[in-house]
Amino acid sequence: MVAKSTILDALRESIPDCDTATKYLKKVESQFTDSSKTYASTLINKLFNEKYTGGDIREHILKISNTTSKLKPMDLGLKNEFLIHLVFTSLPEEYETFVVNYNMQPDKWDIEKLIAMCVREEERLKSSQGDSANLVKDNKKNFNKNAKPQGKAPQTEHHQKNSNAQVEKD
Repeated sequence: MVAKSTILDALRESIPDCDTATKYLKKVESQFTDSSKTYASTLINKLFNEKYTGGDIREHILKISNTTSKLKPMDLGLKNEFLIHLVFTSLPEEYETFVVNYNMQPDKWDIEKLIAMCVREEERLKSSQGDSANLVKDNKKNFNKNAKPQGKAPQTEHHQKNSNAQVEKD
């Protein structure tokens, strides 16, 4: 009765009564066995569908590493090499050269080296892209055939030559 009183009502009602506490605890354990399989499937699905979309690459790698560590108690732990390749497959096309360079090296990285190298590559990619600005002009057109043209008259050839000369001086 003591063990039964500490369990949630919804769970308590789904477990049949037993003669001994040991049998009752076995029934409780059986209620959670199937859910651990579902949990493992959810984690594996999350691992294979995880994609890096920007932000901090260190967080992305640690998130994948954390998810794989949750699989270890279920005897589904992944080897370090597989984890490294899993991270590489989650990276976008910008990292393709980086991944090829890793695959051509004879040595294998651990998770710490992977994080350090990915952070360095992220910084290199950010610096090579540089800053950019977009120019948007207001280009409204009047589609009414009967309307008179609006706005400035076209520049004459003389005015264009002066403005070009001024630009050349600048």
